[in-house]
Amino acid sequence: MAELSMAQAVVHAAKYIGAGLAMGLGAIGPAIGEGHIGQGAMESMARQPEMVGTLTTRMLLSQAVAESTGLYSLLIAFMILLI
Repeated sequence: MAELSMAQAVVHAAKYIGAGLAMGLGAIGPAIGEGHIGQGAMESMARQPEMVGTLTTRMLLSQAVAESTGLYSLLIAFMILLI
């Protein structure tokens, strides 16, 4: 493997740190949001057991929407590493 100059080594280190921060901080929001969605769905199911099917469908759809921001942060992390 060819030797890297000091500037190139700093750029590579910054890429890894930036990608890690993008993914780490970008995953906090979706995790909290999905927890709140799940909590609300479980409380609703406990109050109205006859609505379990409808609530489950809506909960999963809501969690998919909340998770999309986490996937965007993953995409950004990959872009940082590959560009």
